[in-house]
Amino acid sequence: MKKSQILWKIFVATLYLSAFTFGGGYVIISLLKDKFVNQLKWIEEEEMLDLVAIAQSSPGAIAVNGAIVIGYKLGGLLGTLAAVFGAVLPPLIIISLISMFYEAFRDIVWIRHLLTGMQAGVGALIVSVVYDMGSTLIKEKKISTYVIMLLSFIANFIFQINVIYIILAVAFYGVIVTVYSERKGRLS
Repeated sequence: MKKSQILWKIFVATLYLSAFTFGGGYVIISLLKDKFVNQLKWIEEEEMLDLVAIAQSSPGAIAVNGAIVIGYKLGGLLGTLAAVFGAVLPPLIIISLISMFYEAFRDIVWIRHLLTGMQAGVGALIVSVVYDMGSTLIKEKKISTYVIMLLSFIANFIFQINVIYIILAVAFYGVIVTVYSERKGRLS
């Protein structure tokens, strides 16, 4: 496939997903996985988890970060530009239109009910993302994975520790384990 065709597919896929996704970045991550891993088979599932981890740990909106890492993986710098433009264009247009008509719509009861109903759908989609990503990690059957997930949940849910600190702690743990494994491998 030509580079221009790949760039066009990246743009159209991120544009379509961004245009019809409500609920924020975590929802679009699940849809990006479905599109690029399951349908197009351009990315392996484990690699997608790595890309999502990079997107989550980077500052900014996760939908844009996800588009950046996927676009770069598939098409380099031009792929990044195509993916970001595709991901940002629909919300930019939709929010511009909403802001123009906000005064007219804010007091309409059925619109408020519609948005409340959409929140329930967003919750279900986020649960789906957690299940998809978590089930892949559980298949590894590493005790450290279970411990990290449990401790991260407890730290955030019970002790209200900011997710940024949890991500930094887990990243630090990952660096230590990787350095230790590499040194151990060289000594063997």
